[in-house]
Amino acid sequence: MQKVVADDHLIESVNVMGERLMSGLTERLGNHHHVGDIRGRGLFQAIELVADRAGKTPFDPKLKLNERIEDAAFTHGLAIYPMGGTLDSKYGDHICIPPRYIATPTDIDAIVERLGDAVDDAIAGLPQSS
Repeated sequence: MQKVVADDHLIESVNVMGERLMSGLTERLGNHHHVGDIRGRGLFQAIELVADRAGKTPFDPKLKLNERIEDAAFTHGLAIYPMGGTLDSKYGDHICIPPRYIATPTDIDAIVERLGDAVDDAIAGLPQSS
């Protein structure tokens, strides 16, 4: 396996595609009213979702926003990892995006587009009291 990583220059690819992923996520979701933070390294990125960006107020855990986004992402043809209770084991929604090491620029762009649409769809489907 180490030979494949070296021979196929996968570490270099992860660094380049990771920068593209972070840049795309920041462009698409960086100013989103319900995105508190985008962080990660290489091709492993995470997005924190908040009810109020200014105060970083978390969503009510009963809404299961991370799971709603996972469902919406899957509908858009994207698999992500939903995470709830990331603030204090009860409150806090995150999603993680772990593309394959062999992801191409086209793959990364599709991930950003599909994830952005999934976040928008999931939040639009929340009860209006949020």
